[in-house]
Amino acid sequence: MEKKDQIQKMFNDISGRYDLLNHLLSLGIDYTWRRKFVSQLSHFTPKKVLDVATGTGDLAILVGSLASVQQVVGIDNASNMLAIAKDKVLRNKLKENVAFRDGDAEAIPFPDGSFDAVTVAFGVRNYEDLEKGLAEMRRVLRDSGVMMILEFSHPEAIPWKQLYGFYAKYIIPLIGRLVSKHKQAYTYLPESVSAFPSGKDFTKILSKLGVKNVTRRTLTFGIATIYSGEK
Repeated sequence: MEKKDQIQKMFNDISGRYDLLNHLLSLGIDYTWRRKFVSQLSHFTPKKVLDVATGTGDLAILVGSLASVQQVVGIDNASNMLAIAKDKVLRNKLKENVAFRDGDAEAIPFPDGSFDAVTVAFGVRNYEDLEKGLAEMRRVLRDSGVMMILEFSHPEAIPWKQLYGFYAKYIIPLIGRLVSKHKQAYTYLPESVSAFPSGKDFTKILSKLGVKNVTRRTLTFGIATIYSGEK
């Protein structure tokens, strides 16, 4: 089974407890990260936004609350996650400007230049072909449109590097297994973060693909990073 199929199955399997585990394992900090991300996005005043690897839709729904945003489309290939996202939209009465549909991050089902902004939160490290997925995000942006990515990264300063390393290696898999009842899902998380080319290595990849004005902003001692760039 290819990585893409394995990840799709994994997220479908844990979808019912995905939000609970995200908030539990991040000690609720993920709420703050998303708010800071959306606040930064607001400076670009996008009207039409694509949220890739949208999962259960938390970021897409926050983006939909921005004054400038007229339409948000969230895509994901995990149908169980999308079902939860669609239910959230109905409960938040955002049906008119937030929509979700099945879609592959590495073959985005929209024409070139369709969006003012493309976002993704904690999804790019799951791409089977990272550069292909990023190139697709850039492709569907209009000229001067903004690409923004929120992803886990590697704390570099002592003692946060050591503390986070211990937490990710031992605590996350333990709590993840107990709550999700899925043996692999929360072992995969720290492994995927460790393998991801974060920080300067990731900004170099974006620049290589033609993304301009690339910036990065670290959050919570470097546990997460916001990357931004323009087409």
